[in-house]
Amino acid sequence: MINIRNFCIIAHIDHGKSTLADRLLEITKTVEKRKMREQYLDQMELERERGITIKLQPVRMNYKFQNPKTFNFELFTLNLIDTPGHIDFSYEVSRSLAAVEGAILLVDASQGVEAQTITNVEMARALGLAIIPVLNKIDLPHARAEETSRELIDFLGVKPEEILKISAKTGEGVEFLLQEIIRRVPPPKLLIGQTSRAMIFDFEYSSHQGVIAYLRVFDGIFKKGDELKLHFADQKIIAAEVGIFTPLLKPAEQLSAGEIGYLATNIKHPEIVRVGDTVVSFRNPLPALPGYREPQPVVFSSIYPSLGEKFEELKNALYKLRLTDSAFSFEQEADAVLGRGFRCGFLGMLHMEIIVERIRREFGIDLITAAPSVLYEIFGKDGKSWLVFSSSRFPDEHEIIKVKEPWLDFEILTPQQHLNKIISLLREHGAEIKNTDLFGKRRLIVKGKMPLRELMRGFFDSLKSVSQGYASFNYELAGQREAQVSRLDVLVAEEMVPAFSRVVAKNRLEYEGRRLVERLYEILPRALFSVKIQAVAKGRIIASRTLSALKKDVAGYLYGGDRTRKMKLWQKQKKGKKRLKEKGRINIPHEVFVKMIKN
Repeated sequence: MINIRNFCIIAHIDHGKSTLADRLLEITKTVEKRKMREQYLDQMELERERGITIKLQPVRMNYKFQNPKTFNFELFTLNLIDTPGHIDFSYEVSRSLAAVEGAILLVDASQGVEAQTITNVEMARALGLAIIPVLNKIDLPHARAEETSRELIDFLGVKPEEILKISAKTGEGVEFLLQEIIRRVPPPKLLIGQTSRAMIFDFEYSSHQGVIAYLRVFDGIFKKGDELKLHFADQKIIAAEVGIFTPLLKPAEQLSAGEIGYLATNIKHPEIVRVGDTVVSFRNPLPALPGYREPQPVVFSSIYPSLGEKFEELKNALYKLRLTDSAFSFEQEADAVLGRGFRCGFLGMLHMEIIVERIRREFGIDLITAAPSVLYEIFGKDGKSWLVFSSSRFPDEHEIIKVKEPWLDFEILTPQQHLNKIISLLREHGAEIKNTDLFGKRRLIVKGKMPLRELMRGFFDSLKSVSQGYASFNYELAGQREAQVSRLDVLVAEEMVPAFSRVVAKNRLEYEGRRLVERLYEILPRALFSVKIQAVAKGRIIASRTLSALKKDVAGYLYGGDRTRKMKLWQKQKKGKKRLKEKGRINIPHEVFVKMIKN
């Protein structure tokens, strides 16, 4: 166990985590050169398309390290967990950190310390992990290595010589980093060692082996055939298989204390297993490990299958997704218009977008996706209070005394020259700015509070736009405040579409109504009859556009002669369109709902 090192890579998004992981796999020859590809540990198609890590991914590497005292080569087992960088997937990072003893803090030398970097460091420090600061992308012409080093020195309180400088792209300095991991990251500590105990930090589902739990073993040995118990679920299991990550699943004879690997449980009901549960010996169980704090969803949306008969397929798909993403939550609900569906909870807008896209791609189910909303607490005139997750179920104005909504504490790191534009943007989104401090020589950190619902109005994109891509944003929930909001509904062909309803600030009702109508006018496919698009709030129409009908020249085949024949055909067409308008219904494609989510 003394020759085991467990570590992860933490960084802001796009700072080079996946590229560094590629170089580590190459140097340790974990993956054959002919099989190597970029972003090797990113297994999902979506990850590779978007160039971001969505899921944590463990891998075991072996490396021969020359002992500086004896000059002999010793074989070390290095367990790496690659982590996402986007704030929506910070729960993946927290689980990874709890399973290791050290962390590589990767910082882009051209960008410097970012907002998410600060959050990751705070999580690592809280767990007492060894942190190795690493400057990446030093090969770039616009790299600010010295300036970024000073930021890290001030931020972490480290010495200049403790900061490593690498280029994950070219491989410069990466092998030295490997050696420093062995030197600086402590070996795993044996807690008790008398019997078996491990913590589940992730899992996946196999139709053959059931739930496959990703484990960090803290005590004892796990072997195939062992009688074990899930502590929290109080469920007896038999170890069908144990193994390691290469990064593919590879069976092994055993997993010992200090190692990271997997356990095939043969459990066919996914809801039994949970992240953070402790696996112990059935006959001689040890106390449970601390586990993880349950993730709290901040964004809610209802999803419905486009075809009602796909409900059971959607249900099974959500259960399977829940196994690969423990931060995703859902429960069944029904709507008078949309039928049976599910109310889903997400950690952010990107998290929601990824889940919806995975359902479409991996399970082939087209969805009707409601506009995202936050959790509102309603205080009614009848003296009762209740929670509202869906915008379409937000009560009418005359039923309410007051409404409370969640707020958040935020931090924005930005170059000084963009401060004025960022402050204007924050005011537009109802933010309260607490203070602005220097961070390094050329940057500022802006701290404040704002309503959580404002993040769903394209705040991230606007922030990147006004700062030319240089500002970074981080936040955490900060309780509730009274809100001045109302429900905004959308009618298509004089029929309300609950999926387009949303809750907006009262002083922005008309603006948001016009914006929604214009957006729908642009993306809604034309029908055989004219379609009226309306925004309604407080019992009145505040915006309206009419989408013209598809035109077909029914008299095109007639040439010359009496015009009467053409007029008869045109009149017949006109009557037909009128009947369609009276009786016809608009079939809104899945793509429209997806685009409206981003609106």
